[in-house]
Amino acid sequence: MFDVTNKLAVQSWCFRAFKPLPDLIHQIKAIGLKRVELCGVHAEFGDEAKFESVLGTFKDAGVKVASIGVQYFQGVPDEEKWFKFAKQAGATMISTSFSLEAFPDVLPTTAKLAEKYDLNLGIHNHGGYDWLGNEAMLTYVLKNNSPRIGMCIDSAWALQAGQNPVKWAEKFNDRLFGVHIKDFVFGRDGKPEDVVVGTGNLKLAEFMALVNKAPKCQAITLEYEGDENNPGPKLKECVERIAAI
Repeated sequence: MFDVTNKLAVQSWCFRAFKPLPDLIHQIKAIGLKRVELCGVHAEFGDEAKFESVLGTFKDAGVKVASIGVQYFQGVPDEEKWFKFAKQAGATMISTSFSLEAFPDVLPTTAKLAEKYDLNLGIHNHGGYDWLGNEAMLTYVLKNNSPRIGMCIDSAWALQAGQNPVKWAEKFNDRLFGVHIKDFVFGRDGKPEDVVVGTGNLKLAEFMALVNKAPKCQAITLEYEGDENNPGPKLKECVERIAAI
């Protein structure tokens, strides 16, 4: 069985309607978890004066910040603060995307910061509309850049792009730093709808078997974007399904 207590985090975006940190922490604990991937809705990664207070709130509550993001890098100096926050949090990865307008210089610039702070950058694929949402481009970027740049596979957005997240987890296994475990079904118009993981198009057990094999995958994150004002019940179902694998 998968150790959800010590390995599984939840994306704080799932709880975007619960902005005060005590409310967020209550929601995390209510679904049986104590790890979080923190997004910008709940923390200002560019304001160093607030780092200690924010991280202290999580520490006092016994909730680990396992990763942050998704952060969109453009290669500007202020982005170093994001690394400082992640390092201070004890995170292993920043869930990452890169501005196409800043390509290709943004990649080596950002990779140098990743090396400086001993953090990994996991590219988060955002579906078929995203320039980093297809296998050919991801393969090219990983082949031609620092080993600090790897993958944070979002299983649902891979499905939306007509890709197979299980095959991706196998192909990119050595560069897999994190995942977003998420599942979609699709309407006749092609629009995706979030569902409990393993009840849609994601082959959950096969995907998780490869995630467990990935030697550098430490930021394992659950995400369910539906039911914005009451996501807890469905997220708890997701946790239970993952725990049973």
